[in-house]
Amino acid sequence: MHTADPLRHPDLARLGRVLRDQLDDTLDAEQHAARAAARRRRSIRDVLLEAEDREAGARVSCTDGQLYRGTVAAVGTDHVVLASDDGGRRLVALTHIVTVEVA
Repeated sequence: MHTADPLRHPDLARLGRVLRDQLDDTLDAEQHAARAAARRRRSIRDVLLEAEDREAGARVSCTDGQLYRGTVAAVGTDHVVLASDDGGRRLVALTHIVTVEVA
């Protein structure tokens, strides 16, 4: 008497596909949640460090109402250095920054 392999049953194949799809959906949701949590924990300094790595431009508004623009040249523990097109450099204390816009 010949017995069929129970692991090759068509219902098991369908169930396997459903479980794989559910696992993929779960992993996608967890990755999305992790990215969202990381964005919420980012500080102004983190944003400026990323801009420095990309040599990106930034607009920084400060508590005194001033707006400074330039390429993020350096980020210290308590300040950012913005370089202007004319070669000038401005050091801005992180504690005085209200908003940052990165290009």
